[in-house]
Amino acid sequence: MLIDADRHVVEPIELWKQYLEEPFREHAPYYACVGGRQTPRLMLNGEPVFHKISERAVRELAAVGARRGDELWAGRDPALQIRAMDRSRIDIALLYPTNTLFLLGIDTIDPALAGAITRAYNRWLHDFCAYDPARLRGVGVVNVHDPAAMVDDLERVAAWGWKAVVLRPNPVKGRLLSDPAHEPFWDACERLGVAVALHEGAHARVPTAGADRFETRFALHACSHPMEQMMAFLALVEGGVLERHPGLRVAFLEAGCGWLPYWLWRLDEVEYRHLSGEVAENVRRKPSEYFRRQCFVAIEPDEPYLPELIRHIGEDNLLFGTDFPHLDHDSDITGKLAPLERELPGGVLGKILWDNPARLYGL
Repeated sequence: MLIDADRHVVEPIELWKQYLEEPFREHAPYYACVGGRQTPRLMLNGEPVFHKISERAVRELAAVGARRGDELWAGRDPALQIRAMDRSRIDIALLYPTNTLFLLGIDTIDPALAGAITRAYNRWLHDFCAYDPARLRGVGVVNVHDPAAMVDDLERVAAWGWKAVVLRPNPVKGRLLSDPAHEPFWDACERLGVAVALHEGAHARVPTAGADRFETRFALHACSHPMEQMMAFLALVEGGVLERHPGLRVAFLEAGCGWLPYWLWRLDEVEYRHLSGEVAENVRRKPSEYFRRQCFVAIEPDEPYLPELIRHIGEDNLLFGTDFPHLDHDSDITGKLAPLERELPGGVLGKILWDNPARLYGL
């Protein structure tokens, strides 16, 4: 039995004209060649959606996409998605956005337009999952550009039976995840039993680790995923979100898990042990205790230190996601699971593939 805790759709460009409400339809995202470049870029209101991505990187991604076109089409078509799941023996998939993460990752976007994009995407994904709702499970988006609207977005998808929403770990419009403006949202997540998944993506137009000093996709991708997750967990701890909401469930996805043992050791043994007085009201226990109580992290099956990580962190907070059909992950990633049966203690792989994600997502 296998739950894919981090699988993706690839939004067809046509969805925006079809699902955006008036008067926002005239602001629908589109593709265009800009600045003399030969490869079309995703655009919104005359500006490229992706930040600091070179023509060479776009061409290389396009070449990989051409070789793996069938997978990309499966991200757009629910029937093909199910067939791809069957080939990988995946029983249930939690479906995350692709381009929508970046459309909502534009710091300067008008909050009203961000809200319309949020509602359009959620309605489209609802229709996508209706093909087989027992196996295709939607993960909703919320409009972080308008904190007052986040609870309405959350309640709308929760009424459909969805058990998770996704946020970027980055600050948005100067607000960390722990900003007081988000407190009603955290209250509602806990009340409704909806998990929050934090999912980064390089080249977003919000403040991102590494983007102030590097230019290449090689560097930006390397920095953004793990470092933004580290700071997101810190924000949730230091800002008291996990202290105030012990029933909240949070997942850290697509950054591997190697960052976690060091970060928990550092926060426990250096910061909490010596410097906790300043944050004593918000941080009343070791950060690692908050993590073990209510957080989850997705592993990569070929990370070489997994047995050691389990020894330090335990086996109850680990997940597995394929990231299908994204081009920076192996298309045969489930094939790497078999060796883990031999490398990990008995029963642990079953927890990673089913028990833990079922608990996170309330399945």
